[in-house]
Amino acid sequence: MSQKVYTKNAPEAIGPYSQAIVSGNLVFTSGQIPLNPETGVLEGNNITEQTHRVCKNLKAVLEESGSSLQKVVKTVCFLNEMADFAEFNAVYAEYFTGKPARSCVAVKELPRGALVEVEVIAERE
Repeated sequence: MSQKVYTKNAPEAIGPYSQAIVSGNLVFTSGQIPLNPETGVLEGNNITEQTHRVCKNLKAVLEESGSSLQKVVKTVCFLNEMADFAEFNAVYAEYFTGKPARSCVAVKELPRGALVEVEVIAERE
């Protein structure tokens, strides 16, 4: 049986979905964009600032689910511009020190004009 995850320390879902779902020993997060959890407004004007906010949002969701960034086994990363790849990687490496498996693609557009979105699969602690 699956369990929905909710924390006020990450942005509210902007559609009909959960922040994350726990199924068995795994946590599946929805994609996080750089919304400030207190205001619901896009935070950061560049890829570096926005990636920090996304990672902080993911950390909050994972902690609420009983997991952590260190337990992430797979990430899927969406960039608005592949030209931001190096800057994104620099910030990403600060948070995902366990080097999980990853996909990273450029997309035409992200919700609310975000430059980055990341979703993860993690084990529970």
